[in-house]
Amino acid sequence: MTLTKESFHGALLPASGAAKADMDGTREKEEAPRQAVVRTGAAVPKRRAVGRLIMHSMAMFGREFCYAVEAAFVTPVLLSVGLPKSLYSLVWLISPILGFVLQPVVGSASDHCTCSWGRRRPYILGLGIIMLLGMALYLNGDVMISAFIAERDKQRTWAIVITMLGVVLFDFAADFIDGPIKAYLFDVCCHQDKEKGLHYHALFTGLGGALGYLTGAMDWGQTLLGYTLASEFQVIFFFAALVFIICLTVHLCSIAEVPLRYENDEAKFLLEETEPHRYHSIEEEIRNGPLKSTCTEIKAAAKPGKCAAVSRTEVSRQMTLKSLLKTLLSMPSHYRCLCVSHLFGWMAFLSNMLFFTDFMGQVVYHGNPYAPHNSTHYLTYKAGVEMGCWGLCINAISSSVYSYLQKVLLPYIGLKGLYFMGYLLFGLGTGLIGLFPNVYSTLALCSLFGVMSSTLYTVPFHLIAEYHREEESQKLQEGEQEGEHGRGKGIDCAALTCMVQLAQIILGVGLGLLVSVAGSAVTIISASTVALAGCCFVAFCIRYVD
Repeated sequence: MTLTKESFHGALLPASGAAKADMDGTREKEEAPRQAVVRTGAAVPKRRAVGRLIMHSMAMFGREFCYAVEAAFVTPVLLSVGLPKSLYSLVWLISPILGFVLQPVVGSASDHCTCSWGRRRPYILGLGIIMLLGMALYLNGDVMISAFIAERDKQRTWAIVITMLGVVLFDFAADFIDGPIKAYLFDVCCHQDKEKGLHYHALFTGLGGALGYLTGAMDWGQTLLGYTLASEFQVIFFFAALVFIICLTVHLCSIAEVPLRYENDEAKFLLEETEPHRYHSIEEEIRNGPLKSTCTEIKAAAKPGKCAAVSRTEVSRQMTLKSLLKTLLSMPSHYRCLCVSHLFGWMAFLSNMLFFTDFMGQVVYHGNPYAPHNSTHYLTYKAGVEMGCWGLCINAISSSVYSYLQKVLLPYIGLKGLYFMGYLLFGLGTGLIGLFPNVYSTLALCSLFGVMSSTLYTVPFHLIAEYHREEESQKLQEGEQEGEHGRGKGIDCAALTCMVQLAQIILGVGLGLLVSVAGSAVTIISASTVALAGCCFVAFCIRYVD
């Protein structure tokens, strides 16, 4: 049985006019979003106001603000607690390894989550809390341990442990949270709003990073807060935690999710042609009561055994580790190619960003980080690092500007043009920086880093949305049941985001050895080479939907 909106309301003719009027009034007053039901029973979300999309993007602002704070302070914090050099690689590898293994599991779990608050928001809230906990530990670990342990040797040991734990927790949650945020956007927005929402995400990501770098560049030790709190790290934590809590709260209140939950047999019957992990406006109408009697009449006229078949289908679609691995391994080729191109992009971007300030200090300014701290060579290196921070701030601002330009360029050059141009400009820019290291030209070319950043945060996820839209259209034309192939937006977004962790693992294992042998200049040349290789892959191996 295929249930359409017209046939459903046609079946309600015996209902009283008073009941119908009451139901219409209730529908207008409800704050939860209503969704129209298409022929297969799949829900099409309504258009969202710009203000709601901006509220939804605030999570990216807060996340990137905290990321910028970590980039500015995590190395000084680790040095201040006396972390041995042998443990540096361990700190940076634990988080991406955990993320790479667990992210698809959580993505698939969110596709099947039946929480009354929605599928994605419980995970976003949990990961946000872990981010705050990690940030509190790595910025305040030394002070916390000093308050509880008096012995100096034990203080140093436990400060290292707590700080390492904080860095791992923060990186893990900050990398992880991007997938559920993107899946949340895809779930509650129509196709046009998905495009707009991704551009707002990139815009606020750049703004959050720029503000975070500026916050880290200020000397808070000479301010009133600096004198009131124990150290500059506590001042930074206060601002970062305040910004993130406000942004996360606004994000979670932006757009309501319809819970994935069936509370009675009538809902199961009416939605029997849809997969169990989709949103449906009709569920709310049944739950509220006025339609129960009519649903029972329709149910009595239906073929016996239908509901039993639905139950068996739901049981068979329950997520298991085996089914998850099967879903990942059987990923369509165009999804797999998109993941590979995303891996190329993040390997290029991270190999540049992780060592950029060191490159500025050693190669551009000709300083020496290993010289005595009061020597000219070390002070020159420190000046280069500070100038590198301003370069990263330029990167964040240009990312915001380019995210707006993407909307203007998209109708003219399409997704393929945007994807190709992002990789090409980044590859050429980093190549010129590596070949001709100069302060002013390097700062000017930092604007091309923002082009790559904005591209990585928008175009791949835009393609995921296009692929899902195409699959749903094909099912409409072929009359197939929605969800027959068992793929959800959550697991696809998670698989794409996993490439960030895989890039970190590859760079953590290989790039550190190259830097120790050839110096920081090799990171910029490596970034250019990988980006240009990814540029060719994007041009010839990615499938674009017309």
